[in-house]
Amino acid sequence: MSASNQLYQEVILDHNRKPRNWGAIEGANHRAEGHNPLCGDHIVLTLSVGEGRTVDAVGFEGDGCAICKASASMMTTAVKGRSVGDAEAMVQQFRDMATGKLDPEHDANLLGRLKVFSGVKDLPSRVKCAILPWHTLHAALNNDALASTEGDAS
Repeated sequence: MSASNQLYQEVILDHNRKPRNWGAIEGANHRAEGHNPLCGDHIVLTLSVGEGRTVDAVGFEGDGCAICKASASMMTTAVKGRSVGDAEAMVQQFRDMATGKLDPEHDANLLGRLKVFSGVKDLPSRVKCAILPWHTLHAALNNDALASTEGDAS
């Protein structure tokens, strides 16, 4: 097993067992529910966006596979404290990386540690699992109550 595959598996297992930012945010002013009908992943994302348009707090709950849960856990950690603009840019960059349109090693990006998910592009049945939390974040930031992986070209 390559070092990158081993790191990917370790990160997925760690964030699946001990998800960061698990639970609903008290007093959240943005909320969205995400669903992947193909595998049954379902998450609820709550966040608090401050007056300065910064993601002050973010949390998630739900049922999903290890990849979905790990992606949500790492996503919440990555966007907390960021501007809404940066969070939206991260949504697009993560989607592009997961579908092979962005090379996280060579393209300028905001993803940092999230590049551990770059290998998901080689697992077509898992791409939507990894992307669901990001669809849900985009929906929440845009005051859309629901997000789904259906209808997505990725």
